[in-house]
Amino acid sequence: MTMIHGTIWLERKSVSTWHVSSLIRKYWDAFQAHRERQRLRGTLSGLSDLELMDIGTTRGEIDYVASNRDIDPRDIVSNSRTA
Repeated sequence: MTMIHGTIWLERKSVSTWHVSSLIRKYWDAFQAHRERQRLRGTLSGLSDLELMDIGTTRGEIDYVASNRDIDPRDIVSNSRTA
């Protein structure tokens, strides 16, 4: 009977260890994404207004662009024109 309790305890320990490591990994990934957004904001803020215009954005859109890197605003505009 003690052996069964010992086995169950080990299973619970390994599952909870997995949950903790998964949680830590999620926080680390979120932290890295935040740092990347901050780095991108800094880089874009360092550009002149003419350079920003060349890449198709404005100074007021820097936060949006940094937060939504996966979205291409040119694709949104072109899709809305064809609809």
